[in-house]
Amino acid sequence: MKTKIIIISAITFPVILVDQLLKLWIEKNLLLYQSIQIVQNFIHITFIQNTGGAFGIFAGLPNSYFQKFFIVVSLLAIGFVGFLYRKLRPYQHGPAIGIALIMGGAIGNLIDRLRLGRVIDFIDLHFYSYHWPAFNVADSAITIGSFVLGTCLLLKKW
Repeated sequence: MKTKIIIISAITFPVILVDQLLKLWIEKNLLLYQSIQIVQNFIHITFIQNTGGAFGIFAGLPNSYFQKFFIVVSLLAIGFVGFLYRKLRPYQHGPAIGIALIMGGAIGNLIDRLRLGRVIDFIDLHFYSYHWPAFNVADSAITIGSFVLGTCLLLKKW
């Protein structure tokens, strides 16, 4: 039990903290859509506000029901991964790490939705004209956590 608390505390809270601090820095120091080149034709820091879901799905729709929908889905996801986390045995470190990353990312994006009604994205990857949708630290944590959790499931480490 103690190991699980250490894992969730050591991963979830730093993910939330780093995500929120970087988003606050972006808000305070960049104008909307302003971009800072980090690596030419590859990485930019660009201030984007995403009113939609993952990869901007449903972005720009005027309906406030979508915002409420995304908040409810976030709360359900956090509750579900919290339930899964409680079911883990103390020695199941891999799944615990994956779940802690997912939870930290989900909470980070939920804070944005509650505070702003949208999510701040700023990591802008592209290769010349090939462009990946902008994302943030929370999105990265969710993606990495899902990969870790999926790998544990495939390797039967659950």
